[in-house]
Amino acid sequence: MIKCIAIDDEPLALKKLVTYINKMPYLELVAQCQSAIEAQQVINEHEIDAIFLDINMPDLNGLDFAKSLEQDHSRGPIMVFTTAYSEYAVEGYKANAVGYLLKPYGFDEFEAAAQKVKDIYEIRQHALTDVTTQVDNDGTIFVKSDYKIVRIGIDSIRYIEAMSEYLRISCDDRPKPVIVLLSMKKIEEHLPSNTFMRIHRSFIINLNKICEVKKNHVVIEGDISLPIGDNYKETFMNYLNSKILTK
Repeated sequence: MIKCIAIDDEPLALKKLVTYINKMPYLELVAQCQSAIEAQQVINEHEIDAIFLDINMPDLNGLDFAKSLEQDHSRGPIMVFTTAYSEYAVEGYKANAVGYLLKPYGFDEFEAAAQKVKDIYEIRQHALTDVTTQVDNDGTIFVKSDYKIVRIGIDSIRYIEAMSEYLRISCDDRPKPVIVLLSMKKIEEHLPSNTFMRIHRSFIINLNKICEVKKNHVVIEGDISLPIGDNYKETFMNYLNSKILTK
């Protein structure tokens, strides 16, 4: 599923956009927002694959919002703009938009734009699949990094940090993190869920490496403090409470 958000400051226009998104079997609506500022908070907490957004919005317009995100067309959310003003089309494509819907647009036009999003998403996923991660029976994984295949002991992993389409894997037995072209979702599929947990949009931790938890941060071995995201806090605290000794 392609995780997406819809942004429009006009309630009726947003409702229409949401309705169309929900009709597409390969799109998953993560959030609907009435401002780019509200959408930024969603992006900070979730992995978003695509954004359908209006250009004319108060405070922060869609074009400026898009330009504030990753500009490399192979990274960052896939953009589709909606607007009532045709003169914005050129500027929209300069901001790496793959689609441009002129209001009032119909479902056929939306479906064509959504298909472009799907095509680009699948191209990206295929590129990521080429960087394979395999789990060995002896508790290790093999990843491609810097033109080499690197073996990593799962128990040695302290934490994993997401950086756009790359991951930094920090290990006990390596002086520097291993950098791999891989998604958080992909590596999560190959890690034991009883040992590793996502605590933030950008961080997965080895639960066995926790030293302490204070406020909204987890301190792991090496005196490394990592933030706990609001959307992951409840699951993490439930795990923590199940481990706390009481009278």
